[in-house]
Amino acid sequence: MIKLPENLKLGLALGSGSSRGWSHIGIIKALAKHGVVPQVIAGSSIGAMIGASYLAGNLDKLEDWVCSSTKMDVLRFFELKPSHGGFVNVGRYHQFLTDFVAAENVLVEDLPMPFAAVSTDMETGREMWFSKGSVIDTVRASMAMPGLFPPVRFDSRWLVDGGLVDPVPVSICRALGADLVIAINLNDKIISRRVPRPSITIVTPTAAPVGVLANIKQTAREYSNSIFPSNDSEEDAPGLFYAIANSINIFQDRITRSRLAGDPADILLTPHLAHINLLDFHRAAEAIEEGEAVVERSLAEIERIAVQF
Repeated sequence: MIKLPENLKLGLALGSGSSRGWSHIGIIKALAKHGVVPQVIAGSSIGAMIGASYLAGNLDKLEDWVCSSTKMDVLRFFELKPSHGGFVNVGRYHQFLTDFVAAENVLVEDLPMPFAAVSTDMETGREMWFSKGSVIDTVRASMAMPGLFPPVRFDSRWLVDGGLVDPVPVSICRALGADLVIAINLNDKIISRRVPRPSITIVTPTAAPVGVLANIKQTAREYSNSIFPSNDSEEDAPGLFYAIANSINIFQDRITRSRLAGDPADILLTPHLAHINLLDFHRAAEAIEEGEAVVERSLAEIERIAVQF
């Protein structure tokens, strides 16, 4: 058990990284097990969602759902044709947030400790911080990954994913009064590896089943392959989701390095998640386990630095 100084105001900066963000669940729980409980939380993208769910008292329920979800459960959130500016089904996504993050009427001001999320003004590229208002709207604005999630309208602005400008929101924690900031970088080494390429299924006329149902099944299979890469073919052109996901990996890696160099955290946790692709939401158990593991590996450093404050 780590004993923190009584007057220390601890901030937790939960970074962006799409499906790798499930590791935040393991990190929060492992820190609490060792007596390290934040008094301030800031989140970017999925970090905002996990932070809000934790503060609203829904983290256990969220963990149960994500650990039991399958590829098909994840696939149901996507539509074959984009609508409202993204491929995510808006109705299902909103229901998920109200079920596992916070109820419709919960405000950020109602949460038990200071919380803020970062988003991006799509017109100007400006960083936008949200520490008041609807929790659901705040999370949606911070998670609006271009091409997948629809932009969010706020005060005549269109807002998109906070990870575009601040993947690890250390500065927000400090602005909210944190003396010491533990930050989680989900983007470590994500572009220093060879990523599997999506497969293309070819069906010959003699082997192909006929009928509407068969066409639907084939479309769903190809759609699933575009989201969940399954082979190493270098000859085929990248699919849409693969191209979006890896482009996001590239700029998040670059921006994360720049932001952390300019505003470093006091303690930086970097879980080993490069093997989990951006849209591998069904691999939550692996990510959560690594979140717990990175805390265990970092306990000595956390205690050493914390006692200096």
